[in-house]
Amino acid sequence: MAVVHAHSVEFHVVDHGNGPPLVLLHGFAGSSGSWSHVGHDLARHHRVIAIDLIGHGASSAPLDPSRYGFEQALDDLAEVIFQLGLARAAWLGYSMGGRLALGLALRHPNRISSLILESATPGIQDEGERLQRRAADEDIARRIEEIGVEAFVSEWEGLPMWQSQRALPVEVLQHQRELRLRNSVTGLANSLRAMGQGAQPSYWDRLGEIQAPVLLIAGTLDRKYAGLAGQMGIKIPDATLSVIPEAGHAVHLEQPRQFTDAVRAFLSEREHRGAVNGQEINQWT
Repeated sequence: MAVVHAHSVEFHVVDHGNGPPLVLLHGFAGSSGSWSHVGHDLARHHRVIAIDLIGHGASSAPLDPSRYGFEQALDDLAEVIFQLGLARAAWLGYSMGGRLALGLALRHPNRISSLILESATPGIQDEGERLQRRAADEDIARRIEEIGVEAFVSEWEGLPMWQSQRALPVEVLQHQRELRLRNSVTGLANSLRAMGQGAQPSYWDRLGEIQAPVLLIAGTLDRKYAGLAGQMGIKIPDATLSVIPEAGHAVHLEQPRQFTDAVRAFLSEREHRGAVNGQEINQWT
């Protein structure tokens, strides 16, 4: 574990394993610990770097909502891996982390060797719908401030989108709940205000600009995001689609073996392709 300072914010980072670097970005209300059940497997062949996003886990949770701005968050993440001595890396983002990883590929393309997006979206295209979502995110942020983290997490875990997780072992669900409860009211509320889908720019018209190879992962039980992944795959020049059976929104949690198999196969092929083309796989620093 380490603490990395980026633009006056402390980021908590879990860094383990050896090999080409792979950065993991968790979803809303998660933390680097959300990857613990797949991170060790991935670290067998990669240097795995799991970051607590701003306002989450043990990272700083500034009082000013503007400090969580979407593009500022992208600049923070680019600075974090620079501070870790890396020029670029493969990035794997889930849900909110996937939206940030996608934004990073467009704002800081030189930091990306390959991109893995799990249950992610390029944003809301219609400006009116985006404004409505921003208002809804603000309502949820105020709800968090009103009732506190524990009550909010209980409400959050009752949403229909998590229905596919009800059959998971009790200890797995309890671990996820414990991680969520470690977050702060300020961090969660401000993350929604400035990094929620209402605040995210729409990247739909820019997907063709992505030059890095991309793996799009979704679960068959999450029809919305499986559909989004398919639409994104049409627009991204070098995209691979992996729809995992019997998985919902959190594929890495619900079907960890199939998830890591898909990730490892994708990365192995891209790294081999780079070696064949005469590129040094270890020239990341």
